[in-house]
Amino acid sequence: MATMTKPDLRYSILSSHLLLSCTLAVLFSPQLCRCFQVEFDYFNESAAVATGGGWLPAKATWYGSPNGAGSDGGACGYGNLVSQSPFSSFITGMGPSLYKSGQGCGACYLVKCSKYQNRACSGIPVRVVITDFCPGGPCLTDSTHFDLSGTAFGGMAVRGQEARLRNAGVLSITYSRVQCNYGRTPIAFRVDQGSNPFYLAVSIQFQEGDGDLGGVALMQSYSRLGWQPMRHSWGTVWVLNSGPRLRGPFSIRLTSLSTRQVLVARNVIPAAWRPGATYRSSVNFL
Repeated sequence: MATMTKPDLRYSILSSHLLLSCTLAVLFSPQLCRCFQVEFDYFNESAAVATGGGWLPAKATWYGSPNGAGSDGGACGYGNLVSQSPFSSFITGMGPSLYKSGQGCGACYLVKCSKYQNRACSGIPVRVVITDFCPGGPCLTDSTHFDLSGTAFGGMAVRGQEARLRNAGVLSITYSRVQCNYGRTPIAFRVDQGSNPFYLAVSIQFQEGDGDLGGVALMQSYSRLGWQPMRHSWGTVWVLNSGPRLRGPFSIRLTSLSTRQVLVARNVIPAAWRPGATYRSSVNFL
């Protein structure tokens, strides 16, 4: 059974009280109900801050189609996965500060805009995943810039006001780093098409927890070499150019970038692996 933390418990109790109070208040005074709604919004925001460690200012734009996923995968190498569950098009391209030359790929953030700055904003945060790099314009001039998919940008709006919000141009937002949680989806390893018995390139996907990776190592079966460090190539792709012929099955050790947590997926890539194939592990960080 999951244990409710003190901030979550406080939020749950207060939310229940506010909902009951508003239900009673609306019978007598709509103005009073609106006051309770302001309080509810405040505690909803407090719960998010407790999760992410605080809200920071940023700018946001959107790209791609109004209800789409930005692009087909982008610079992190997810391909058409960005439009599918668990991403479901709630993704973002990122400026250099959080993209981190590709090591920020997979990190999760809450983003929201204030209804006091734009009346189309709901003030309710949505979670997005870094899947792309934003290469120019405000992404390079702003200290922190999110280039959101049309779906994610519209997700910050009051229902029915998505198009109006997307017309805002460059929008001031706040963001908070949060843990990724994909409902226990196991980490997947997609072998790049250019891989061969002497060169292995792997795209690593669906890391929960921190989401980003600071180190990856590979161990071959029936080898005395032990853990061999892989080199970060681009986006989610890590490579090993071994020299001698690689012999599977392969175990892969992952180290998170932010907390340095270590996870091992044993024998996750079989001996008869194929370029272009995806192999799912049975593990994840959460």
